[in-house]
Amino acid sequence: MFNRNRIREPLGDRILLLVIYVLLTALMLTVLYPLLYIFSSSLSSPKAVVSGQVWLLPVELSFKAYASIFNSSQLMLGYYNSIVYTVIGTLINVAFTVLLAFPLSQRGFGARHVVMVLMIITMFFDGGLIPTYLLVKELHMLDTRWALWLPGALSVFQVIIARTFFQTSIPLELQEAAKMDGCRDTRYLVSIVLPLSKPILAVMTLMYAVGHWNAYFDALIYLRSESLFPLQYVLRNVLILNAADPEMLANTATRLRDQGFEQVLKYALIVVACVPVLILYPFVQKHFVKGVMIGSLKG
Repeated sequence: MFNRNRIREPLGDRILLLVIYVLLTALMLTVLYPLLYIFSSSLSSPKAVVSGQVWLLPVELSFKAYASIFNSSQLMLGYYNSIVYTVIGTLINVAFTVLLAFPLSQRGFGARHVVMVLMIITMFFDGGLIPTYLLVKELHMLDTRWALWLPGALSVFQVIIARTFFQTSIPLELQEAAKMDGCRDTRYLVSIVLPLSKPILAVMTLMYAVGHWNAYFDALIYLRSESLFPLQYVLRNVLILNAADPEMLANTATRLRDQGFEQVLKYALIVVACVPVLILYPFVQKHFVKGVMIGSLKG
């Protein structure tokens, strides 16, 4: 039976709620439609894309653009390089961040306030691009993978979030009990703190991984060998400079290219570049909101 005594919301509140839903729906469609258009265009025939027939769903379904992409050795090498940069770079970032954030969260570390002030200063002032380049050059890291890993080994912002998480989410009594049992700081960090810090570790992993996957400027500055170029650098050459890999067009008839195959190819490249991040996000999504909210508290 329905509850006849249920309190009805005032008309003004219902109208306001309706307006909010309409605005949020419009915002969602504004963000979603370009993504759907790119995906549909990548699966459509070049003729349909050039003539403007594609607006929501694929027209004249075709996988030729994706076949051309995966036949390109340049693109596959860029894919491999980006995976290497992302996996190893994220491991370095998370490890350095935790190793710095954990001591800063300990009340027994007397210099933690001085270190925090020095770190925060670097968020507003840095040496600039040229001094950084000269430093990387003097360390003999030019045209090596280390040039994309070590200069950005950690983010001060992520250190602050991780430190706040350790301070607010790990009970001090837990550490005292561990010390009474003879547990050293290293064992306490590895065996107790890290297993209890999955939310913040998931947030840091996602943030760092997305940063590495989307990065191309450091490669543009420090790398010269094509064998080291990440995927985003290759995409920059294709999407901005129109320097498509000949292998991607080798098996395509000239007439098909004239009808807009290169345009379809660009859409397919964008989709292929987004797939790894879309695959990663569901695995960390359940920890993401909790880690951001707890780590954002003032500590």
